[in-house]
Amino acid sequence: MHLHRSTALAAGLVLAIGTAATAQAPTAQSGSYAVEPSHARVLFAVSHMGTSTWYGDFTQTSGALKLDAKTPSLSHLDVSVATDSVSTTNAKLDGELKSADWLDAGKFPAMTFKSTKVTVTGPGRATVAGELTLHGVTKPVVLQAKLKGFGANPMTKAYTVGFDASGTIKRSQFGVTKYVPLIGDDVDLILSVPFVRKGD
Repeated sequence: MHLHRSTALAAGLVLAIGTAATAQAPTAQSGSYAVEPSHARVLFAVSHMGTSTWYGDFTQTSGALKLDAKTPSLSHLDVSVATDSVSTTNAKLDGELKSADWLDAGKFPAMTFKSTKVTVTGPGRATVAGELTLHGVTKPVVLQAKLKGFGANPMTKAYTVGFDASGTIKRSQFGVTKYVPLIGDDVDLILSVPFVRKGD
């Protein structure tokens, strides 16, 4: 099936550190962060029969970010997405996606992304390379990340940093080949994840 929700995503967070265009511009705080699961979104999009695009997402994401504001390349992301949390607008399809023909959630309960390299490409932007493990297969994936913002959450007061990230994988490379090419091999990943700073 598609995705990774994802998971891979947080890597973009590291952008927070490279946000400043000038020495006076504020930057995100260095430190340890955890995924704020209530508002994390990991979506996927795939061609359906060549006539439409089908969308879905994963509703359970966890993970940690180690953000180094001075040296972005030292930042690290480790994210996990529960495969049985896949959700579309069709309950029957959700069941199929969890089955052995697709994600095989019973055998492979999690998709994971671990960053290996973060490269700031401009103000608030970075590429995040990492290893995505899906369906028992691990492959390199690169995400394009964009900083959304950082600061105290106006509701909870918790210091939060968030980003959007996107990338594309070929599901067949992860052993998910059902209905290729009627259902597209290329799967677009669309990620929007907030991280809350821990008290370290």
